[in-house]
Amino acid sequence: MSLLGNIIWLIFGGFIAGLGYILGGLLLMVTIVGIPFGLQSIKLGLATMAPFGKEIVESEDANRPLNLIFNVIWLVLFGWEIALAHLTSALVLAVTIVGIPFAWQHIKLIPLALMPFGRDLR
Repeated sequence: MSLLGNIIWLIFGGFIAGLGYILGGLLLMVTIVGIPFGLQSIKLGLATMAPFGKEIVESEDANRPLNLIFNVIWLVLFGWEIALAHLTSALVLAVTIVGIPFAWQHIKLIPLALMPFGRDLR
């Protein structure tokens, strides 16, 4: 089921969303200061390409001080907008019965969009 869900997800917007994250990450990596944030954006893009059958996993160094500082900076600058976009997409998709599994994938991506440092979708 996850293969079919991922294929449908890619066809109906997942590829464009993932590509947007990846291109945004590459733009962030133009500056040295933006490299850690660009890497997280690329990670989000890859996670957005195929979210079915995966779950958010927290690494053992997720709560280190540097990760917490980066997560706060990410949350203020980028995270809340990305999470709001996922929430809006989930609400639109949840209107129909067919869209509910896709809405659930957007809901699943919100915690990763809010605090990506030290977390991954596997």
